[in-house]
Amino acid sequence: MSIKWHFIPPRSPHMGGLWEINVKSVKQHIKKILGETKLTYSEMYTVLVQIEACLNSRPLTPISNDPNDLEPLTPGHFLVGESLTSIPEYDVSDVPMNRLSRWQLVEQLRSHFWKRWHREYLTQLQQRSKPKGTKNTPMEIGAMVLLMEDNAPSLSWKLGRVIELHPGDDGVTRVVTVRTNQGDFTGAARRLCVLPLDK
Repeated sequence: MSIKWHFIPPRSPHMGGLWEINVKSVKQHIKKILGETKLTYSEMYTVLVQIEACLNSRPLTPISNDPNDLEPLTPGHFLVGESLTSIPEYDVSDVPMNRLSRWQLVEQLRSHFWKRWHREYLTQLQQRSKPKGTKNTPMEIGAMVLLMEDNAPSLSWKLGRVIELHPGDDGVTRVVTVRTNQGDFTGAARRLCVLPLDK
């Protein structure tokens, strides 16, 4: 197997729009969460490594077409051969800054980044998967989807497979049945995001 590399022209970041948007998004969120916070080199390094783990945990596409397989391919698979996971951490996101230890401060920064970036990423996925001029994302039976959760733990992505479509009287599918690890449920299609490369 040979690898063939394709490069964009120099000084043409607009041609790498997808990853440039992600870089811009990450920079904006890092600036917002850090604000005027002063960190040591090792604290800043730790925050950046944790942010890197958040980014590399995002699901890209299903590994297989098996409807019972909910394992997605992530950037982490290319780095370490499997998806990235994190151990549960005590939630310090609502603790006042003056009461935090240095480690808790780093954890709070990671938590704030995850919440902001996770929400924005899912919104971008929804917008990207809608055809221009339509209000709804087209769903197909067997598609792997991300379920939008407001308080998802860091590096946690709730996934499911669409097993049934419920079109309305106008023929537009607004309700779908999804199979997850916790069982099947029927819900609004607007709370689901098709994986970015599963189209």
